[in-house]
Amino acid sequence: MSDIFSGLDKLGLNTNKYKLFEEEKNKQSSKVETITKKSVKDVLYDRKVMCPVCGEHIITKTVRSGKVKLISIDTDLRPKYDILTPYIYDVILCNKCGYAALNRFFRKITDTQASWIKKQISASYKGRKYPDEYTYSHAIERYKLALLNAVIKRVKASEKAYICLKIAWLYRTHTEYLLKENNSNQDIIKSNKESEIAFIEKAYKGFIVAYEAETFPVCGMEEITVMYLIGDLARRLGRNDEAMQWVSRVIVSKAANERLKERARHVKDLIKGKT
Repeated sequence: MSDIFSGLDKLGLNTNKYKLFEEEKNKQSSKVETITKKSVKDVLYDRKVMCPVCGEHIITKTVRSGKVKLISIDTDLRPKYDILTPYIYDVILCNKCGYAALNRFFRKITDTQASWIKKQISASYKGRKYPDEYTYSHAIERYKLALLNAVIKRVKASEKAYICLKIAWLYRTHTEYLLKENNSNQDIIKSNKESEIAFIEKAYKGFIVAYEAETFPVCGMEEITVMYLIGDLARRLGRNDEAMQWVSRVIVSKAANERLKERARHVKDLIKGKT
């Protein structure tokens, strides 16, 4: 598990003792890489929010609505954009106390959870300054910190799985960027691919726990969407029998719309090696 939070030691945090989904069971590179060559001045803007843990006023970078264009969507629902990937900036971080969470979850914290954050993160957290335009390393570091906060807050499995999924997307996007730029650093590419699979496995495990124990919708997804997602994550992990069972259930489900069924049929073809 320490590998999942690798890099957070630079922020003064000891992560060896934390387990990602233990409660449900019982009940980066130094290379500086640029996200995009294009200017982000017209895409990003500063938004002021208040930290619900320490009361600090935070300036967070946010992507302007309508400024990026969706190009395509991967089988595991990763969206791909033309200029900049919005979810790179989806983690809000208080650099004073170390509280971090995805935008949709940032304000969802109880007094008890805030006290846990203060004791287990704020007490040893060493803040850092981030540039206006994050590198992939910056984005991944912030997501890992959000994941650690989620573990300490003892949030639902779906939230942790969703963070893991988006971290996997970041590693994949970074790999695609390096390949597009003809970067020959195969060590980084290999490490990225290994990390992507590691976080896909965590997401797969977490979404299964969520499917079995939580009330839908979760993370903005209905039950049938999570079923489909679990199927594709299983496929990406090479668990084809499990993947086939999940996507087949989507294909015959009356709750699935035709677009989702078509996605499930595509994944089924991938499993069979037809495409």
